[in-house]
Amino acid sequence: MVEAFTPVNLLTGFLGSGKTTLLRRLLADPALSGTAVLINEFGEIGLDHHLMERIDETVVLLRSGCLCCTIRGELAGAIRDLHSRRERGLLPAFGRLVIESSGLADPFPILTTIKADPVLRHHFRAGAVITTVDAVNGLAQIERHGETIRQVAVADRLVLTKTDLADPATTARLTARIRRINPDAPMIRADAAAGALLHHDRTASDFSAVPIDDVTDGNRHGEGIRCFVVTVDEPIDWTAFGVWLTMLLNRHGDKVLRVKGILNLAGEMAPVAIHGVRHLVHNPVHMAAWPDADRRSRIVFIVDGIEPHLVRRSLAAFNGLGTAVAAPV
Repeated sequence: MVEAFTPVNLLTGFLGSGKTTLLRRLLADPALSGTAVLINEFGEIGLDHHLMERIDETVVLLRSGCLCCTIRGELAGAIRDLHSRRERGLLPAFGRLVIESSGLADPFPILTTIKADPVLRHHFRAGAVITTVDAVNGLAQIERHGETIRQVAVADRLVLTKTDLADPATTARLTARIRRINPDAPMIRADAAAGALLHHDRTASDFSAVPIDDVTDGNRHGEGIRCFVVTVDEPIDWTAFGVWLTMLLNRHGDKVLRVKGILNLAGEMAPVAIHGVRHLVHNPVHMAAWPDADRRSRIVFIVDGIEPHLVRRSLAAFNGLGTAVAAPV
């Protein structure tokens, strides 16, 4: 039975970082049976030896039971077409969609496609963002290409590839650099099971360990990316916070690569988790209980060109909070 809201997972990463190799392996996993895959026009997945049946000029049915097609034209239209054909029985039912983006793609427009489209948002939901990072060339790519930083920043799962070709010292430096950009996304081996990479329901468990002390300033190499945490001691008014966050993202959304945290709301016993990417904010998650004894609100920001003290001061002033403090940066 197909889930009411089909999860859409994004596989991203810079050119040559191993997205296609990872996707090829995932498609061979029985756990991904009943998956639809969209590959943009630059993809070269080489599926010929997997093909079972060509449904039309753009869609093939793989031995694994996955559908695979090439994106032609606008992404929303391609997803709507898949949904329409599934509903009419012209395609086998699929319960998951995976999009492999171009290595030069900014992930944000892809992430906003579902929520912005009036048809898609009633049938699809955001799944996991999986970002591949090349252990050999990753440091240089982070230094030279802003796309790499954005791909790392929005990731729910980070997959370090080509570790067998990189020396341990280089891998260690790359890992430390990644952690300054995205401190809390799990790093998963490229040979991990498909379920570990793609199972992602954005439940409360995703927010159970928002880091504070280990988050350090990401602006070490001049590109303007900073990662910092704002903490608030007293309960927050949900309405005031919502207005503040909306105004922040409306004005600076292109510079707020990611915001994620847990809030201690006035009148609530358990925390509420928030998660957003640039102008896009996902529905808040009401957690069953606090993950530990710390009852402070903790909000992780990954920003490009915004000073941490300005975010802290803005939140404190707007909500009348005198104790909002940013972690050391």
